[in-house]
Amino acid sequence: MITAVAVSPALDVTYQVDELAGIQRPLSVHRVAGGKALNAARASALLGSSVAAVAVLGGGTGAVVAQAARADGVDLRVIDGVELTRTCVSIHSRSTGGLTEIYEQATPVSRTAFDELLAVLAESLATRPGWCLVSGGFPESLGPGALREVVDVAARAGARVAVDSHGPVLRALLGRSSPLDLLKVNRAEACEALGRPVGTPLPDVVGALHALTGRLVMVTDGTAGMRATDGTVTLDAVLPGVIGQFPVGSGDSALGALVHALDEGCPLADALRLVSAVGCANAMLPGAARFDLATIDALLADVVVR
Repeated sequence: MITAVAVSPALDVTYQVDELAGIQRPLSVHRVAGGKALNAARASALLGSSVAAVAVLGGGTGAVVAQAARADGVDLRVIDGVELTRTCVSIHSRSTGGLTEIYEQATPVSRTAFDELLAVLAESLATRPGWCLVSGGFPESLGPGALREVVDVAARAGARVAVDSHGPVLRALLGRSSPLDLLKVNRAEACEALGRPVGTPLPDVVGALHALTGRLVMVTDGTAGMRATDGTVTLDAVLPGVIGQFPVGSGDSALGALVHALDEGCPLADALRLVSAVGCANAMLPGAARFDLATIDALLADVVVR
């Protein structure tokens, strides 16, 4: 079982246009319950996991996000955030293949709403053993210790905790011993958290993060693949020659796939094969964390794990 925590969800909208200039009437529009946590939750649910989520949502946009998440098979509990849930937009130009992304800042969340989320999370995890997936940024209104508070609640409930975040809340979490089971970040987020240049070799980045957490770490590096280590085994995984035009949500899909695979008891090498195939399959279709299961099956044999 997987329970996701969405403190900064969004309505994610993808437009396809002829070109990114002047007035355009979209060729297609794709709306999903978004933000990193709900994207990852949807990916896990598409792969067959039992998925629940606790999300802070507000206003009409929040109602649309809630309806979409439930339609995706996520058992959602909503915390009324009062503030209108943000909208994040990706625009794909068919003429150039380029992608423009416009992400609103995380919607402010009050301390009262956050405390309610923590209480509902503890209640939910008491009846749902398994993984707690904490993903996405956190609003500045909650301060840098907010991610640590969520992780502590999940750990006290006996859940295995997976984190994919960035910025001050991630740095604060890594700055002291924390009860993590999995840290998944991309290369840029990892270097930022460590205070290192983006060009730092991936093995050094992964090794430094593992030294801080002592648990499983996976760092994704776009089309170059990913590296993961649990301290006993270190693996690289890549799907060569497969590049889609819609990468938005591939990292979230990767997290959802990894937690799904680990929850199913898969060995790390098999989990990384699935993660690579799912991330690439996501990039082939517009709309974050939307992918075709048959495509994943076709890609699995081509994933290189070493």
